[in-house]
Amino acid sequence: MTNFYGRIDWIFLGLTTAKAVFAWGLTLGFILVNIFLERKICALIQDRVGPNRANILGVRLFGFVLNFADAVKLLFKEDITPSFVNKTYYLMAPPIIMTIALMGMSVVPFADDLVVGSLVIPMRVLDLNVGFLFILAITSLSVYSLVIGGFGSNSKYPLFAAMRSCAQMISYEIVMGLSLVGLVMVYGAVHLQRLVVAQGEMLFGFIPKWGVVVQPLGCVLFCIAALAELNRTPFDLPEGESEIIGFHVEYSSMKFALFFMAEYANIFVAAAIITTLFFGGWQLPWLSTETIKSNAPVVLRACAIVALTAAAVAAYLLHRLYSKRRYQWKDLREKEGLVFYGVLACVGVLSIMAMLLPGFTPLSPIMASGLALLLQAGIFIVKSFIICFIVVWIRWTLPRLRYDQLMALGWKIMLPLGIANIVVTGIVVLLFP
Repeated sequence: MTNFYGRIDWIFLGLTTAKAVFAWGLTLGFILVNIFLERKICALIQDRVGPNRANILGVRLFGFVLNFADAVKLLFKEDITPSFVNKTYYLMAPPIIMTIALMGMSVVPFADDLVVGSLVIPMRVLDLNVGFLFILAITSLSVYSLVIGGFGSNSKYPLFAAMRSCAQMISYEIVMGLSLVGLVMVYGAVHLQRLVVAQGEMLFGFIPKWGVVVQPLGCVLFCIAALAELNRTPFDLPEGESEIIGFHVEYSSMKFALFFMAEYANIFVAAAIITTLFFGGWQLPWLSTETIKSNAPVVLRACAIVALTAAAVAAYLLHRLYSKRRYQWKDLREKEGLVFYGVLACVGVLSIMAMLLPGFTPLSPIMASGLALLLQAGIFIVKSFIICFIVVWIRWTLPRLRYDQLMALGWKIMLPLGIANIVVTGIVVLLFP
């Protein structure tokens, strides 16, 4: 009996480790994706080419390889610690902000619970009943790393920037909390998995009961507050060169890189939280987990058709691109298309194999559950990617606010709207229970 329970403990430890590796690996991977989006969207809006020179054996991945060049540069860049800093606080700040960024994904569900026989495996690292309250608590701690970094630099300008950041983040955290009260009133839960499951219901029989549908004002307020928490334009005063020198001005090499990476990790975490709270999380509209499992062969073929179509469209667009510019490049980029064509060909072959599976015999329960897991995780990642794209797009579209405008927006406009949203939601819930 002791050996039996010992094996169960090891199984749960292995599953928890695997989920943690997936969640944090996804966050770290999106750092590279968000940096790539930042550069390419900036170049698109400013009518530039963007990064296109760094390559590995001629493969440039449309500029994505520059991320690896940056990593190598920051690793080998001279690490300077000014003599006048408070070394204890100075060295504490970068790892704190990166750790907090990774902890935000701990309670976010990326798929429905996986059922294998009598075993139910939650698809989140930590299954906490406090739900998004844990996220609000963890994200609020990031202000400490900024204050510690500004104070530890022993320079007035980083300290001023840190104080601005502290005032900004505390102000908009209040709005963020108020914007979520309406969700609790509508769904009656703070547990993130229960919130996502509740969003799978239908209004009037055909409209998904997503948070953005039942709480549109709360969604807008939360998204604006999230931008302010991320210190992203138009709320990037703590880092804005036109306003004041940033809180990380005294940092270099990998210490600066940790601040830099934490910002892009937080973009993905914020996108994942917005997806979970307001856009159905891992839910695919009109397709519940049980529907996917009971119709697994049909769903598998539908996914194969979508993948084959996407691969064909991507191959066509790549062909047009390389046919048009082949004689303009006159370098190894002319051979780079072979890599993409090879990947797309593999996707096409796998899709055709899935479409040609014999008959419509139901898949085994384990295979059906695995299909539902992969499909829901993919939906969650796609939704989060779209929100990351919008966050980056906003930076290169809107101008920076002045400090007085920023604080007036938070306290004079968004705070009253958040309170009004709670009052109106309470009246609606009371009248239409």
